[in-house]
Amino acid sequence: MSIGYMKATPTSYVMQFKGGKVVREGVGLSFFYWKPSATLVSVPLSSADAPFVFNEATRDFQAVTMQGQLTFRVADARKVASLLDYSLGSSGRYQSEDPESLPERLVQVAQVRARTVVQRLSLREVLVSAQTIEAEVLASLATAESIRALGVEVMAFSLLSVKPTPEMARALEAEAREGLQRQADEAIYARRNAAVEQERRIKESELATELAVQERQRQIREAKMAGDIAVEEQRSALMERWTQNEKQAADARAYALEKTLAPVRGVDWKTLMAASAGGGDPALNIALAFREMAENAHRIGELNVSPELLQSLMGAGGHKAPSLPAAKPPARER
Repeated sequence: MSIGYMKATPTSYVMQFKGGKVVREGVGLSFFYWKPSATLVSVPLSSADAPFVFNEATRDFQAVTMQGQLTFRVADARKVASLLDYSLGSSGRYQSEDPESLPERLVQVAQVRARTVVQRLSLREVLVSAQTIEAEVLASLATAESIRALGVEVMAFSLLSVKPTPEMARALEAEAREGLQRQADEAIYARRNAAVEQERRIKESELATELAVQERQRQIREAKMAGDIAVEEQRSALMERWTQNEKQAADARAYALEKTLAPVRGVDWKTLMAASAGGGDPALNIALAFREMAENAHRIGELNVSPELLQSLMGAGGHKAPSLPAAKPPARER
């Protein structure tokens, strides 16, 4: 049958060529055409994903595997159709492999841009800088002349994984594990050090409290001692004042006695005793007699005192005094 029917999807840009010229074109067209003289071109406008796996070397010459996908869409269908063969055969399939080669071309351009970024970074930086690599590669693809010439727009460049070689991965894991263990040890040490520091602060607080208590007790003792000293000083002042008063009283009594005795200072004692007794006291007379005998003892040879005389002298003062014994004169020397 020589008449065909074309019904395109809403995401397909269709062009009908006849005699080397475009006679019909548009998005999602439906029409009948004459097969012997017509050539149909269908360019998909929907976005497509192109998976990739890049094996690159970092700045420190370490191999790294980057896996992800590239998302793109056709922005200018006429430009793509002019560079690649998107013509359909009688069976409705593409007559060439150009539509399948477009993602490969885009992936190759993306790999070149990604290699430029990765070679500037070390392995550690590449492993932790996936977002930075994505942004730089996407910005580079947006300005790539080879992609713009194809009429294609790169929508996204996504990295799903970035992996080093298994040996390097084990080495990095061991290093990271040792680092984490070291951090754990440091955390334990810091916790113990904090506990020791807290214990030291508690001890210092206890010592400070004890010192404050001792200082307070010392102040109390000093205050008490100062009070005792003040009391003793007052007592000393009181004793000194009392001594002065007693001295002044004794001086007054001595002065009075001296003034009292001044008139009789030159009078004989016999006269004083006789005057004081009035001559009527027998005991006083006996005492005077004994005093005179004592003064004239060198003239007395022998003196006899009877017990009755001594008893009467030592008895009550109301008895009548006995007569004095006669004193014998001393014997004359032959």
